[in-house]
Amino acid sequence: RSLWASEIGARRERVRKAIADAIDLQYEKVGRALKGGHGLVIHGNVDRPRRLADALPEGWRYVHGEMVEVDGLRLGLVGGGIATPVGAEGEVPDEEMADLLESLGEVDVLCTHVPPAVSPLRRDVITGREERGSVPIREYVLSRQPRFHFYGDVHQPQATAWRLGATRCVNAGYFRATGRFLRLVGTVVVPGRLG
Repeated sequence: RSLWASEIGARRERVRKAIADAIDLQYEKVGRALKGGHGLVIHGNVDRPRRLADALPEGWRYVHGEMVEVDGLRLGLVGGGIATPVGAEGEVPDEEMADLLESLGEVDVLCTHVPPAVSPLRRDVITGREERGSVPIREYVLSRQPRFHFYGDVHQPQATAWRLGATRCVNAGYFRATGRFLRLVGTVVVPGRLG
């Protein structure tokens, strides 16, 4: 952060505007790519939630902090990343995360961006470090025991699946490395192949 501040100096507002313009362009591309499809969307740690929601085409719904019923399953959906000193728009402080999770009540499937605070689920084997995991998410899963907890955020995880009590936690974002996505059919997770 210090290097960033010293390098941009008086150009700070110009640089911020250039970054915002580049981000807007990326959201426009995402909106075009999603056109004609349908689904539910939560934001990640580096997203700008309002901009993401505005970019979604017809058929897509931004559902951060909502419980949605799909095919008889109650899905709890909470986006965002762990709070950091940067204070990015997509971050969700622990207290707010706990409140959002509590407001969901009982769900069959929990979908979040970040993993629960469980070491093998948040350890990135390429960087060799533990990414941030959420204590409120871990506590919610242990107390409410949804059937599944799907999350992403950790790109090269030590473990792609883990059990917390009766809940099967699965890194659904890992499909980028494997080319395999996950489809929930009833109470069974079925892998699919991209392309």
